[in-house]
Amino acid sequence: MNIKILGARENNLKNINLELEKHKVIVVSGVSGSGKSSLVFDVIYAMGQTSFYDTLSTYVVKNLPKINKPDVDEISNLSPCVMIDQKSLGQNPRSTVGTVTEIYSYLRLLYSRVGYPIMDSEYFSFNTSKGVCQKCGGLGTELIPDLNKLIDFDKSLNEGAVRHRTWAVQSRYWNIQKAINYFDINKKLKDYNDDEINMLLYSKPFQYQNKSTGFVQSFSYEGIINRIVKRQKDARGLDINDYDEKFFTTQKCSECEGSRLNKMARDVLVNKKSLIELLNMEINELYSFVNSIEGEIALPIIDRMKIDMKNIIEMGIGYLTLNRGINTLSNGESQKIKIVKHLRGNLNELIYIMDEPSIGLHHRDIKKIIEAIKELVSKENTVLIVEHNRTIIESADCIVDIGPLSGESGGEIIFVGNVEDIIHNDKSITGKCLRQRHKININNKYIKDWYEVNNINVNNIQNLNVKIPKNILTCITGVSGSGKSSLIKYIADIDDKVIKIGGEPIGISSRSNPATYSGVFDLIRKEFANTNNIDVGVFSFNSKGACDNCRGLGYKVMDMHFLGDIKQTCDVCHGKRYKDEVLMYLYKDKNISDVLDMTVSSAVIFFDNKGIVDKLSIINDVGLGYLKLGQSFNTLSGGEIQRVNMASYLSKKGNIYIMDEPTNGLHLNDINVLLGVINKLIDRGNTVIAIEHNLDFIINADYIIDMGPEGGKNGGKIMFEGNLKNILNEQSFTASAIREYVNVK
Repeated sequence: MNIKILGARENNLKNINLELEKHKVIVVSGVSGSGKSSLVFDVIYAMGQTSFYDTLSTYVVKNLPKINKPDVDEISNLSPCVMIDQKSLGQNPRSTVGTVTEIYSYLRLLYSRVGYPIMDSEYFSFNTSKGVCQKCGGLGTELIPDLNKLIDFDKSLNEGAVRHRTWAVQSRYWNIQKAINYFDINKKLKDYNDDEINMLLYSKPFQYQNKSTGFVQSFSYEGIINRIVKRQKDARGLDINDYDEKFFTTQKCSECEGSRLNKMARDVLVNKKSLIELLNMEINELYSFVNSIEGEIALPIIDRMKIDMKNIIEMGIGYLTLNRGINTLSNGESQKIKIVKHLRGNLNELIYIMDEPSIGLHHRDIKKIIEAIKELVSKENTVLIVEHNRTIIESADCIVDIGPLSGESGGEIIFVGNVEDIIHNDKSITGKCLRQRHKININNKYIKDWYEVNNINVNNIQNLNVKIPKNILTCITGVSGSGKSSLIKYIADIDDKVIKIGGEPIGISSRSNPATYSGVFDLIRKEFANTNNIDVGVFSFNSKGACDNCRGLGYKVMDMHFLGDIKQTCDVCHGKRYKDEVLMYLYKDKNISDVLDMTVSSAVIFFDNKGIVDKLSIINDVGLGYLKLGQSFNTLSGGEIQRVNMASYLSKKGNIYIMDEPTNGLHLNDINVLLGVINKLIDRGNTVIAIEHNLDFIINADYIIDMGPEGGKNGGKIMFEGNLKNILNEQSFTASAIREYVNVK
């Protein structure tokens, strides 16, 4: 029976009806903001989850994540849904490839049952007190302080001698240093004696009381380095840990040599190998080794491990080790591991929902993902994919194209059918892009200057020298694990002049919108304030002018306990966010709520203020003119958020920008807009370096640096550097993909 959707109206969907055949690969396509995610995640997946919740007791449901029922009349013949999303596997420094795939759990069981001497499984876990290395706390690394990075010895504490932001002048910890009355905060640190330096950096925590403020204050003082090292062992994987590492050199733990385990666990052997040796083997080698282990007790454990390892190897990431930290994986490696976890299942009649499984994957690897997807379908499952990648779209059994455009101009079903038919559909932008001929960029731009980095040693990159042309677009390519991410992270870490953009979050919340994020709202509020001779704060929906009932949100959220939340338009301001008296103040016959309801394109025409027009024009230039000024960021797609982020850099000059897969979330048509934005950056005297797998983007680059040949220890080398025309004669996987793409034999 087919899945039938009647009257879907979530977000910008225009009361759509749709019928989908089960046991097929279905790709939902369309330009950024067209309504793909609204249909797949906010309607189909949400209905699948809430319908499942209906089968459970209210006691169970109240402890599960809340999911609101979608705005749809009916969905029939829906099966249980499994989500494979784009979210990171996590940044917890304790999570490894072994723990996430659960292969490590089976290894622990193996060593506890057939190892010598025999010990309980807990002794082989670095997350328990019985197994953990006491020196590194189970992280496998230790931080060696670089005092020249952390401390400016030519300054006093009062002058900001500690470069770390936590101990900045007037910060809480700076005040504690001052309050304990041990340091002369006006003395240069180069004049401190050994005891003072040790107290500043290495003191163990102690409680202190101070009455200088007129009342007793109790607080804890601890040396700077001690505190940072202790924080690194925090199991939660705090964001500040990455910042801390800038002031340290990270190296393998000198006690456990990176194994994370204590000596007792390290000494247990199976077939003359310790658990540590197995964890540090590439999975390709580990698969061969476990095949050699015999015994009735070992056999069921090994058989289970081999299934997962075989899937990992077939997915092309057999070069990984089980000890590899999850926070060091590339996007592509993370995506493959997620899919591997689902290949082991034997269930059928499920709906697998995937959010751009192509992200982070080379053309060669995408073919492996397609094979894995087809394997899921062969087990009588349905796979529903939101995707922009040309190869995955063309592999689908059915394409559902949504559009025609973005935002209010989207939300309609434009096409349902196969790839042969969509190519000839004149209404579909996706079809138009699929039938376009591919041509490589043969304009060899004159290179005046180079950016050079020498003697790079990081992960699988050893003694590498790289030269990157300035003032053009350079694309860094290569299969997953070839060293692309390691290279750009190294460059960004050693050079403060390099700016990494495109992948970082932008502070998404219900109160963030294009007007507030771009800073244009400050200028707009000033225009209203000057015109009406009133305080500018009146026109803020976050303070004085906010509706008292909804506090400036425009809606109220009603907690329905186990039924999920219901969002209701505020019955006082009716969604306008402001008090009635604020809406009486006009600028060119519009109140502040009217302006927030304008699209960016309309606002460019409406305002005369050059500052406002300039900021809005930048948003317009990245193809987001259809967004409303007050449109909440949590309604934007990933591609839209990325372009809002990029827009903030368009007015800057003379920088080196690094972009990690800037085509993520972008439709084939939107890639042309992205390339236009990048060309604007270059025209302003900037240099752009992009890691990219998308062939539509790669064939428009000015210069290529291709890493490889493979991943892991067989990668880390430059296979080719030069212009696109010359790569066609090379033998790398990227060269082969480009030749296939542009039909060059």
